[in-house]
Amino acid sequence: MSNRRRAAALGAVSLGLIALSACEKPTPLATVTVGDRTVTTEATSKCYLDGKKLTEQAFLSCLQGKPEKTITVRPGDKVRIGVDPAIAEKGWVVAAGTSGKSGLLKDTTYRSFDAETLLADAQSGAAASEVTLNIIETGKAQDYLGVWQFKLKTAD
Repeated sequence: MSNRRRAAALGAVSLGLIALSACEKPTPLATVTVGDRTVTTEATSKCYLDGKKLTEQAFLSCLQGKPEKTITVRPGDKVRIGVDPAIAEKGWVVAAGTSGKSGLLKDTTYRSFDAETLLADAQSGAAASEVTLNIIETGKAQDYLGVWQFKLKTAD
């Protein structure tokens, strides 16, 4: 191999490594399925710190965030929520807004809910037309490690 080809090959490898190092490491995924419709999302970079504890302020800010993914539900629909095994290993909970809808789910990657349960207002019990579904990864001593969000919206 000529010196020119070696230099070109080394240059290509170096550029590839630089490009890869500039990419953000993907976060674990959370998925919501209703019927034959599925949406998947990563946590935002502010709402997942690669397994490190979120500060209280960051956690509360994440709960108030605006979801990028929306899925439509109808009365009687089953809402199936799935998480990456990395999330399941540490534990996770489901909240509609800030209202908890599940206890701690540990070592399980899947949970199913009736749409009405997720859309029910915690205070009045009345059905909301939309709600932010928060999937919260927990750790030891009730640490919050990540928040994944979806918007559930009732069909018109």
